[in-house]
Amino acid sequence: MMKGLVSFFFLLAGCHQAAGAVNTKTILLFPEATSTNYVSLKPTEKVLHQITVCLRSYTDLTREHSLFSLATPNKDNAFLIYFSPPNNISISINNEDIFIKVDPDVYYWKKTCVTWDSTNGLLQLWINNKRYPRRVTKTRSPIGPQMSVVLGQEQDSYGGGFDINQSFLGEMCDVNMWDSVLPETSVRVILTDQFSLTGNIYNWNDENFQVHGPILVLKDQYI
Repeated sequence: MMKGLVSFFFLLAGCHQAAGAVNTKTILLFPEATSTNYVSLKPTEKVLHQITVCLRSYTDLTREHSLFSLATPNKDNAFLIYFSPPNNISISINNEDIFIKVDPDVYYWKKTCVTWDSTNGLLQLWINNKRYPRRVTKTRSPIGPQMSVVLGQEQDSYGGGFDINQSFLGEMCDVNMWDSVLPETSVRVILTDQFSLTGNIYNWNDENFQVHGPILVLKDQYI
């Protein structure tokens, strides 16, 4: 009985710690539109048969812009999250573009999660705890193994080919990436901040990113 109580209190403490961890964050501030400033991630060199990407963004841009761009040597849009305000988003998988109508943009922190499964092509999109109609891609090819992952720019070539008119201007944080399709219960936990879940391929808490250009890294920020 005592052992069970001890385990319970450790679990409870862990939950409180995880809940508190989401109060302050490391935020990337993209201060200007350019074709040169970006942030690069080095998450993995393994083949991805499934993928989940979640992130937060905050912008008042009224033009199209890229949030998350994953390119391979043969596919510049191997996995792309691309917004076209006020109410359009395109998700690209292996250069196949899927267009989805979403609720009109509003100027507050936006939480976005995308999952994709190469076995059946199932693509799922959540924004601010709302899941949009699921789609099925034609492509069944896995992603990788070589990858260039960029935040704030859209790659028209492997690691480059940026366009100022597609650049991100604003704030971004909590970028996490998994090599699996997270269940909906886990996605909703992420979107509602019940506690922190971090990616096994890319973990935002590790701060394993490289800044290119005058992008500010703001630590211990409340949002």
